[in-house]
Amino acid sequence: MTRLDELPLRADLRGQHPYGAPQLDVPVRLNTNENPHPPSPELAAEIGAAAAAAAAGLNRYPDREATALRADLAAYLSARSGAELRPEQVWAANGSNEILQQLLQAFGGPGRRAMGFEPSYSMHRLLAMGTATAWVPGRRDAAAFGLDASDAVEQVRRQRPDVVLVCSPNNPTGTALDRAVVEAVYDAAPGVVVVDEAYAEFSHRPSVLDLLAGRPRLVVTRTMSKAFALAGARVGYLAADPAVVDAVRLVRLPYHLSALTQAAARAALARADELLATVEAVKAERDRIVDGLRALGLDVVDSDANFVLFGRFDDQAAVWQALLDRGVLVRDVGLAGWLRVTAGTHDEVDAFLEATRDGIGSW
Repeated sequence: MTRLDELPLRADLRGQHPYGAPQLDVPVRLNTNENPHPPSPELAAEIGAAAAAAAAGLNRYPDREATALRADLAAYLSARSGAELRPEQVWAANGSNEILQQLLQAFGGPGRRAMGFEPSYSMHRLLAMGTATAWVPGRRDAAAFGLDASDAVEQVRRQRPDVVLVCSPNNPTGTALDRAVVEAVYDAAPGVVVVDEAYAEFSHRPSVLDLLAGRPRLVVTRTMSKAFALAGARVGYLAADPAVVDAVRLVRLPYHLSALTQAAARAALARADELLATVEAVKAERDRIVDGLRALGLDVVDSDANFVLFGRFDDQAAVWQALLDRGVLVRDVGLAGWLRVTAGTHDEVDAFLEATRDGIGSW
């Protein structure tokens, strides 16, 4: 059998590992920031009916522009944010990761650089590597994982990256950005500024969608995996100036978004209120995790997302294993001293807190 190192692989990919969290069959899985509340049987039936209708035409390619889906997404964003968005300002793909990849294909690439403020979503760096875009690691406040506007501007002006990627709320810390940071970074950046709002529906801070007007280099990315509980459908999207959409259309694969995916996403958007009703329940469990861990004397980062970063441990890998031994799977994101836990159902959070309480004396 041929080994990977025997193939003519790109030099910068040698020694790298694919992204992915462990997929283990354990009683409580709180490691991938999924919404623990599945679609209702009624909505599942509607998605099934929509997929069945689309299946009747699977001998034909799907609408490569996803016109109807983009119109629905624009209507959803406009209604929720107060920003007036048109369908030509929205683009959809297979999860927000594909959206981010397309943005880096269009605005990054060989000879260009992308910058993110770490610790942050590790796929930003991996997507940059995959598109042959040089990665510039910026820094966050080491104590609270925040990002100060003046500090961010100083870093951007010094590095002058072609693409700046910021998360709000940030993954894995859960911290949200003040909109003044986005405005300041945009003014300082020479290229495209991407605000990854994958967890925006869980945040108490308003979206920066209203900042798009008059800022043609600003992009906001979103996903239906989290608040919409559609992680298995793989639907992500962006909102930006129509020219940005034109740019990503240059690099998107032909017919990249299947007819089945488009149909499922539209059925879910038609019942957005029902799906988003779970957000408050998830936020309540997130806050219960924060309070419960602090009561145990652990350090906890304030979270605006559907997960919580907690520590500080001498050996977070050992704590991860100890929780797994008790039937609870959380995420070791590689941040020394810290672990991340997703807000699950009430019973799942009970199990996590009990497992933590049971083991903390030995940690």
